[in-house]
Amino acid sequence: MDGVVTVHLLRHGEVHNPDGVLYGRLPGFRLSDLGERQAKAAAEWFADRDVRYLVASPLERAQQTAAPIAAASGLEIATDDRLIEAANELQGRPVAGGKGLFKDPSNWKFFRNPLRPSWGEPYTEIADRMLAAARGARDAAGDGEAVCVSHQLPIVCLRRSVEGLHLFHDPRKRQCALASVTSLVFDGDTVVRVDYTEPAAALPSGTGAGA
Repeated sequence: MDGVVTVHLLRHGEVHNPDGVLYGRLPGFRLSDLGERQAKAAAEWFADRDVRYLVASPLERAQQTAAPIAAASGLEIATDDRLIEAANELQGRPVAGGKGLFKDPSNWKFFRNPLRPSWGEPYTEIADRMLAAARGARDAAGDGEAVCVSHQLPIVCLRRSVEGLHLFHDPRKRQCALASVTSLVFDGDTVVRVDYTEPAAALPSGTGAGA
């Protein structure tokens, strides 16, 4: 497709996760009260954009984050499985800030190759499916803009891929806050610029983890 089109990658809001588990693709994890406010803050930011296409991961937290945008714009929420959270063999286990995963010897086999990574879906596959989803959203947006609601690791993998960075990275240094927007500016088939903003940054911090 010719022309300049912006595809916004919106990370979902905070999730209600009182037990602190790595929920991954597990069902039943919805937005917390703060997460719902974060989603509304994101929708307010998009109110000034020419959004023509709205698509989300099939997981509940992503669909909920897309809902305020749909309500404000009148757009239907399309669903794209390529925007889903990364597959992870450790889902369902207590996270405890990540350290608890390493203390359990039964988990050690999953950490043998962090470059791939060995605990789940390969970074390269995540980046490839996310790029395909973003290009599909770009095409569906026509002369406007698109919003893709996804998850932290898939968004980070795609951003690092288009910026020519190694996909393996330190998760503590990710620039992808809850309800943040990573915007890819396409000129034809090429991403020529990446922008980043946090529409919900002024809201108080919560305690739930999110991916």
